[in-house]
Amino acid sequence: MRLQRHLPTATYRLQLQPDFTFAAAARVVPYLADLGVSHLHLSPVLEAVPGSGHGYDVVDPTRVRAELGGEEGLRELSATAAAHGLGLVVDIVPNHMAVPVPARLNRPLWETLRHGPDSPAARCFDIDWEAGGGRMLLPVLPGPIGGELASFTVERPEGDGGEAVLRHGPLCFPLRPGTEDLPMAELLEAQHYRLAWWRLAAGELNYRRFFTVNELIAVRVEDPEVFAATHGTVLRLLEEGVISGLRIDHPDGLADPPAYLRRLARHTGGAWTVVEKILGAREELPGDWPVAGTTGYDALRHVDGVLRDPAGAAALTEAHRVFTGVPAETGGEWGATELHAARRMVTRELAAEVARWCRAAERVCRTAPKLALRDHSTDALRAALVEIVAGLPVYRPYVPADGPPSATDEALLTEAARRAEETLTDVRERAAVPVVRDLALGRPGGGPAADEARIRFAQLSSALRAKAAEDTAFYRYTPVLAACEVGGDPGRPTVDPGEFHAFCERVARQWPLTGTVLSTHDAKRSADVRARLGALTELAEEWVELLEDRSGEAERPGLPAPDRHTEWIARQTALGFGSPEPGADGEERRRHRERLTAALLKGAREAKLRTDWTDGDPAYEAALEEFTARVLCAEPDAATAGVERQVAELAEVNALSATLLHLTMPGVPDLYQGTEVEYRALVDPDNRAPYRPPAEPTPGSLSARKLRVTREALRLRRRFPEWFGAGSAYTPLRAEGPAADRVLAFGRGPAGEAPRAVTVVTRLSGALPADGSPETVLSLPAGEWEDLLTGRRPAST
Repeated sequence: MRLQRHLPTATYRLQLQPDFTFAAAARVVPYLADLGVSHLHLSPVLEAVPGSGHGYDVVDPTRVRAELGGEEGLRELSATAAAHGLGLVVDIVPNHMAVPVPARLNRPLWETLRHGPDSPAARCFDIDWEAGGGRMLLPVLPGPIGGELASFTVERPEGDGGEAVLRHGPLCFPLRPGTEDLPMAELLEAQHYRLAWWRLAAGELNYRRFFTVNELIAVRVEDPEVFAATHGTVLRLLEEGVISGLRIDHPDGLADPPAYLRRLARHTGGAWTVVEKILGAREELPGDWPVAGTTGYDALRHVDGVLRDPAGAAALTEAHRVFTGVPAETGGEWGATELHAARRMVTRELAAEVARWCRAAERVCRTAPKLALRDHSTDALRAALVEIVAGLPVYRPYVPADGPPSATDEALLTEAARRAEETLTDVRERAAVPVVRDLALGRPGGGPAADEARIRFAQLSSALRAKAAEDTAFYRYTPVLAACEVGGDPGRPTVDPGEFHAFCERVARQWPLTGTVLSTHDAKRSADVRARLGALTELAEEWVELLEDRSGEAERPGLPAPDRHTEWIARQTALGFGSPEPGADGEERRRHRERLTAALLKGAREAKLRTDWTDGDPAYEAALEEFTARVLCAEPDAATAGVERQVAELAEVNALSATLLHLTMPGVPDLYQGTEVEYRALVDPDNRAPYRPPAEPTPGSLSARKLRVTREALRLRRRFPEWFGAGSAYTPLRAEGPAADRVLAFGRGPAGEAPRAVTVVTRLSGALPADGSPETVLSLPAGEWEDLLTGRRPAST
């Protein structure tokens, strides 16, 4: 049955997994329809690695995931949603597929490994066959292959059918036809792939991957046939009305994101589509992208930032410098920390990607007709590349294949090149800087090598930004931990009201149907945790004093953790997460301790200062775990409890203000599962638990108040979409009086008309007297007004 497609007024994100299937999602549809959303937002629905809790590790884009209920289950969910007036938005993953080696799950990859670069399936994947001598590196072995040789066996099928496979413990690989009878050492050398120790991946990998995840191989969706094969099922479901919108995961990894989005838009008929594009602090989404907007991390940064106290943030920054004593480049100063992390990442974890760019650049320099491109060594090109790409303040440039770069990209790369020339001291490296800049800008004059250098630069840049900033520097520079969030700017953790209004006016004018978020499956801390952490900017003096008084608790003879840098992060995290509810039993307390410990261990590994994912320090991690249990999860003393009460009071105002801003500002709000009530979650996988509809909250609690605000705002949006969607206006409103700067207000309604709805929230409530500020007045537009939360009818003046 073809269902009618409609634009969303608000979406609700559900994390699908084997423990929460399409059928489970269908059971909560009545509740979500009553809440007031217009669409369900589903995590990836295509076939993924068995047991996957997120679905981004797709193995077969032609089938709907059987563990979730298959296509029949998805259609039943769609019909149930439609019966309640809801549509479906689906998350899709164009950039990569999984590399599952225990079984033949990813059939195109299996065929590529079996038959090599001449396989028709090989065009699907971004593999540099020449660099591997015609073989694809598979870095999956626990140790060097010489020590693993005895563990390989050939498994032969029974009877005449089937094919022999190579096994190594739980791992399974195809065999090149005709090689199954060779001696094992010769057999391994005869394959179209090279099995190797996992540690070789960083420097020798010859396939593009998702960031630094070896288990996710990049897909060449720029090839029309690959696009058709990987998108056919989703496009068919759109055409048939089973789904009505798309969220595009990580488009910055693609060879040409704008071209991909244009092709996608032609096939979807202009269906509502948002892209997971992380914008820099001063970056704007390219205006010619045929999408509704981003997934909303730019909105998150503005909502959070406007509710934090600039003076308190500055005080925390100074206290962090004094308390931790860390050097500027490893957590003492934001710019230096970010640059140091980028240089480390690009020369170590992303060395294989750098090598691939260098191979393309070498080919250009050998054959370029312009003599200015000649006589540059690989070492010099590499050094210049590292400095330029590490200095970019955005994910990547978008230089087209068939035209000049934009003025924005030209300026970004020119400035990055200028800084690189100032930094580099070797004359050969400085001479290579203009070459790298021009390759990134697509200027050498075309040709396959130049095109590849341009594309690889941008893809390297996007991976570097994600891994160096969000997954490294955000765990090192932490004066205001709440600002270390996806899309955030830790060096500038606050936003003034004028900047907030300017952002909203621009969104209403240019991207009225863009996505907005406060919590996501990728957020490092949920919005309510960040609301508590943001409250510290209003309690900076009290919290720092408490921290100094309690710092001796971290010291235990013979234990290496926590150092003062980690202690700062750990204590803020514990305060943001909060203590177990009064009366919690032993099991609840154990679970609370495990969740906090897991988040702190992940943070320490991501910071890569004392331990990391590949070369961990077991003694340090054990000491951090001991500190968490002994100190952070102990019953708070009177002083600690007092600060926690103050944090909770301020955080409640912040959480409710953020909720209302999110639900009424320009854009389409996306609610993460469970966030309509108080929701405290830490970094994934903590925030990806199977969804359960919240129980009716206790009257007067934050959950009850948050649910009330959410219902009223969502139902108003759904009832009057013209007030909030395309064609609507955003009107800043300003209060007058001694507490005017504590009021943030704006009007919404049809463009060209007086506002029909007014949002008013409190910011920086800690400085207000107990009775508020009666002398502060907000003048409402002319007309009769009703407060939807209280029923009162205030005068327009």
